[in-house]
Amino acid sequence: MTGGRPGAALPIGRGLIALITAVVLIVTGVAWNRIASLNSAVTLLGGLGLGGGSDGAIDILLVGTDSRVDAKGNPLSPDELKWLRVGDDITTSTDTILLIRIPNDGSGATAISIPRDSYVEVPGLGMSKINAAYGATREQVRRTEVESGTAEAKAEADGTKAGRKALIESVAGLTGVTVDHYAEVGLLGFALLTDAVGGVDVCLKNAVNEPLSGAHFKAGRQTLNGPKALSFVRQRHDLPRGDLDRITRQQVYMASLAQKILSTKTLTNPGKLTELEHAVSRSVVIDDGWDVVKLAEQMKDLTGGNVKFTTIPVVSEHGWSDDGTQSVVEVDPKQVQTFVDRQLGKASTVKTGRGAYQVDVVNAGTVDGLAANVSGLLTAKGYREGATSSKPMNEFNSIVFAKDPDGDGAKQLVKDLGGDIEIRKDTSLPDDRLRAVLTNTYTGTGAIWNTGPQGDNANDQTSGASDGEVKATPAIKADTNGPVCVN
Repeated sequence: MTGGRPGAALPIGRGLIALITAVVLIVTGVAWNRIASLNSAVTLLGGLGLGGGSDGAIDILLVGTDSRVDAKGNPLSPDELKWLRVGDDITTSTDTILLIRIPNDGSGATAISIPRDSYVEVPGLGMSKINAAYGATREQVRRTEVESGTAEAKAEADGTKAGRKALIESVAGLTGVTVDHYAEVGLLGFALLTDAVGGVDVCLKNAVNEPLSGAHFKAGRQTLNGPKALSFVRQRHDLPRGDLDRITRQQVYMASLAQKILSTKTLTNPGKLTELEHAVSRSVVIDDGWDVVKLAEQMKDLTGGNVKFTTIPVVSEHGWSDDGTQSVVEVDPKQVQTFVDRQLGKASTVKTGRGAYQVDVVNAGTVDGLAANVSGLLTAKGYREGATSSKPMNEFNSIVFAKDPDGDGAKQLVKDLGGDIEIRKDTSLPDDRLRAVLTNTYTGTGAIWNTGPQGDNANDQTSGASDGEVKATPAIKADTNGPVCVN
């Protein structure tokens, strides 16, 4: 090896990998019509029982696996494993599970993270962590077929297909969304993509030294190469919120990557296309019904401001499996389905109750990140997401503004914020819009007293609601001025 990278067996150079999957190539609206030959390079999968976008959106399940093989099933070389700083363990753990919702008009893209320990109904397994759907089902089918006399290679292929289908069905059951397309990328593709764009910028609140993931980073902003980025997004030990902090890292990484590609036009460089095709052929697996060129055409006007990353609400980060042997993330499918629908702006979710109102939140005090934190929690409770801003106000106490101060919406908002907040009339507001202006005296939902220490940017904050209440992380957008600082 030279320069810390794989040798001549893998002529990667600085060519872009693409498809770290759908998140980058799809949400950045790449000019795929110029590189349509990539369709023939990608490994295609059939028979996954996918939908067709009939619910008003193209819904893509993006899976990041811990696999030590490439897209063709070939084991990574010792040099590649050393470069990635991983062992040669055989695994199909799905450490990253993202549902990407793209309206049929291509006007935006929302990538919704599902914690890998979410406790859900898995076909054939019953209640289980969602990341076991793929691997456990795969092994169950493989072993059954081998024991019945099926050849090992066929049993392996059948098991892998069954595992993918089980994960797709588990995600659909949790979110209420019919998955239209499937994309899978392993460790190699993740690292190659990072290097292809010249590294990705991240920002850490504190220095990190965690040997299990190989995460050794200074505090502050820095640019990570492929192997270091892999350590950055894989670390979950020694983080305050464990896997939820890891999800936040994955989101800020992808937002930074998407913004970099959008701003530098990385994917339009003709000189990289041959290397790109080679890289995609080793790294990407998608379903065989995916017309990538057509999708890119739909999304050609997409900008970073219309790309966001968020996480499903959770009831408890410290739940237990039914048999009491596993720590799990407890989720409520009804809450999750309401949240997921709202990301697409479905009319059915905004007719009554909290969903009938859009709430703007203004930080009129000096607590960093207050507006975004409160907005994220209100959205998780069922309100439509409004604008967030910071603007001083010559008032001591917080105020809710509404067109009808005696209306049910304003009263419910005050209750959800913690009560004891004055409601004032503002005739400039539409009937379905409310505005919460919060000062330093605010002690309700999402205040610093409820959430713990606040960072420089609220996008990495998660609610401190007690168990039994919904918790959600505010969305991270790909149009930020520099990477969001995270744990």
